[in-house]
This record gives sequence, structure tokens and C-alpha cells, in this order.
Amino acid sequence: MKAKHIVIFLLSTLILTACGQSYEEARKQSKAEYEKRKKEDSLALKVGVLPTLDCLPMYVAKEQCLFDTAKADIRLKQFMSQIDCDAALKAEKTEGGITDLVRGQRMKAKGTGLDYISATNTYWQLISNRKARIRNIKQLNDKMIAMARFSATALLADYATDSVKLKPEEVFKVQINDVALRLQMLLNNEMDAMLLTEPQATTARIYKNDVLMDSRDKDMRLGVIAFRSKAMTDKRRKQQLQEFLKGYNAACDTINKYGLQHFAPIFEKYYKIDSRTIKALPKIKFEHATPPRQKDIDTADKWLKKQ
Repeated sequence: MKAKHIVIFLLSTLILTACGQSYEEARKQSKAEYEKRKKEDSLALKVGVLPTLDCLPMYVAKEQCLFDTAKADIRLKQFMSQIDCDAALKAEKTEGGITDLVRGQRMKAKGTGLDYISATNTYWQLISNRKARIRNIKQLNDKMIAMARFSATALLADYATDSVKLKPEEVFKVQINDVALRLQMLLNNEMDAMLLTEPQATTARIYKNDVLMDSRDKDMRLGVIAFRSKAMTDKRRKQQLQEFLKGYNAACDTINKYGLQHFAPIFEKYYKIDSRTIKALPKIKFEHATPPRQKDIDTADKWLKKQ
């Protein structure tokens, strides 16, 4: 009986020892994998993106392998608001990202060196809640407008209310940063009006909400792709940026050739919008990477000086 107990004890000890070794090996392997992924991520070119139409060329370039991965590891980092996208840029968690000239010029004024590698075709529409029965900007008196502070949407909200001589205290400008949440608040009748870009603006129009103003009519092109100047100084980063631009330009050509609706799977995957919105998207031309106009930079600077 004693011999039997000894055998059971020895077997149990061997099993526990084996399990202990397996756990230790797994832990070391897991740590090594983590360090490997961390190093790869630090070496990759990371670009902040939003579920907005100006980011479509980047999503298309990624999904259709237009970024030459043999020459550059380019990774898209997804955010739901400009503020979060810009915070990652300032904290050096990304090398570049989508933004607008108001936010970009403000970041530069606060010490973040930025290079604008391209303007985008972004436009914003001031859209009112159909149940609020607001048909013109002047009717926004004592109403709430959703936008993001120190951004193109804040500039355009001021431009709209100033154009009809509404005083600042006569309109409530509410900060709603998340672009999907902002739209949802309109559809749920929680906001009187808001600034939206595509594809959120298309969804709003589908539900018969009125467009009070369109930034394209004001000849304002405030959307940009920005990269941290400091991050792009070494030879390897410059090579990555060149590959990014090649892929971006190729994606613009592809979108222009096939049209927006051709990329429905990308909209469903990254934008979480329904087929009705995808079918209703307006025809938009995407241009190759081109620096923003000086007049648009001046517009952003002029507004920021008043704040």
C-alpha cells in the first residue's frame, strides 16, 4: 500500500513539475511575442483615421494592399473623434493622422510641429433637426448646435451664426466629439442642429433633416492629413511616408474609377453604415496628395486669434 502511495506521489510531482515548466515557457514566449509586436509597432508608420469619408483612400489602400508592405509597414489606428486622433498624434503614439486646419494650427501654436502632406476633400454641412422645424440659420436663436471645440466645426458654427448676426449668448454650442454619437443625437431628437461631414451627413439627409449651410459654398477647404515634423526626419520614416503617399494616390485613382458604392464592404467594415446610406452617398472626386491652400490656413489662424 505504501509503494502505491509513493508511486502516486511521484506521478503527481512529475505532472505538477511539467505543468510548471509549461507555464513558465508559455509566459516567456508570451512576453517575447509582446516585445516583438511592440517593437514592430514602434517601427511602423502609424496613421490616425476616423469613420469619415476623407479617410476612405487610406482604408482602400490598406484593404487592396496598395501600401507596399515590403518597403513600409503602414498601420491605420482608428478613432471616433478628432480630439482622440489628435491626442495620439501629440502623445507620439502615431506619426500622422486626419485632422483639420483649425486643430492643426492650434496644435502647432502649442508646440507640436506638423507638416500638412495633403488637403482633403472634406466638407461640413450644418444640418437641423427636422422636428425642430428650423428652415434657416436665423431660427437657431436659443437652439443647440453640436460641434467640437477648436475645430473646423466650431469655426463653421461661428461663421453661420455671425452671418445672420446672432450673438454668441443667443446660441448654445455643445461639444460632441464622437462623430457617430453626434449623428445619433440628431436622429434621436436630442440636438437642434449640428455640423456633419460625410457619410454621417448623408444619413442625416436621408431622414429628411434640412441642410442650412454647406462649407463648399463658402469656398472653405479645411480638412488635412498631418504628420509630426519631428517623426519624419530620419531616412526610414521619409521612405515610409513616400510609400504612404504612393498608396494614397493609387487609392484615390481607384475610388474615382469605380465610384464610392463599389467599396460597400469597406464602408460596412470601418464605417458601420447601412446600405441605404452607402447607395445615397454623393459622387465625390478624390485628388492626389496636395498641400492645403494658404487662404485656408489664414482662415483658420484668423478664427483662432479671436478665441
